[in-house]
Amino acid sequence: PRVELAWAMRAHQHAQVYFNLVSAVDPKFLKLTQVDERIYEECRRTFRDLRVDVLDPEELKSEAAK
Repeated sequence: PRVELAWAMRAHQHAQVYFNLVSAVDPKFLKLTQVDERIYEECRRTFRDLRVDVLDPEELKSEAAK
């Protein structure tokens, strides 16, 4: 249990640092990997109608989305 708790605490710390870094940069300038553009283009090609500005969990669970 102590190892799991230590791991969870460390993961939380990393998540906070990562969130702070991501939040500090204007998204249009943010590049997380060397292949970001390729990942984005493939995602947009696969999910053409997906609105990424507002995600509705119920819409994602619909039969059409599945």
